[in-house]
Amino acid sequence: MPLIAPSLLAANFLQLQSECEMINASEADWFHIDIMDGVFVPNISFGAMVTKFITSASKKYNDVHLMIEKPEHFVEIFRDAGANNVTVHIEACTHLHKNIEQIKQLGMHAGVAINPHTPVSLLKDILADVDLICVMSVNPGFGGQSFIPHTLKKISQLRALIDEQNLTTKIEVDGGVTLKNAASIIAAGADVLVAGNTVFKAVNSTEIIKQLKAL
Repeated sequence: MPLIAPSLLAANFLQLQSECEMINASEADWFHIDIMDGVFVPNISFGAMVTKFITSASKKYNDVHLMIEKPEHFVEIFRDAGANNVTVHIEACTHLHKNIEQIKQLGMHAGVAINPHTPVSLLKDILADVDLICVMSVNPGFGGQSFIPHTLKKISQLRALIDEQNLTTKIEVDGGVTLKNAASIIAAGADVLVAGNTVFKAVNSTEIIKQLKAL
């Protein structure tokens, strides 16, 4: 049974409190909070202030995804804003192991994200140090994109590496997750499904979450 992490990036920000209440009342497991800086990705989302409002309303695990340059300057800020997990991008970190250590020393779980062009093999030496690998199944920066099919192969490769080392590191898949492709994503080895438009643009968001959870 997968963990379901609705992405607040797709929420109605005029109704943010009710959107948070919907997630709390649903079978979702995590809040997924995307932070974009307009530099690492070609878009800007929101920062620590809005994140703190979201986490203060959240009764779930708060999964913060930093799609930003120099994440080490902001990790403590997002810890204070209520993050339980902080994920940084391998492509944005010159000294990735140091970034992971910083997150853990601040008392949070640590994740590493990889963009669609980044090979899974680059993660081999840090898998044992992280709690989560976020496999981007779209090019980061915008919601509503279509799932990149090659991602399934990457998930399978990553699952093999994790199992080979007998680790508990979770595989999260972020981008273009729908009811149609979710089962194949889970079959490839994913543990956590990030779903944005699939959840928030639905007529009945709670029911969609329930269906994803039941896969």
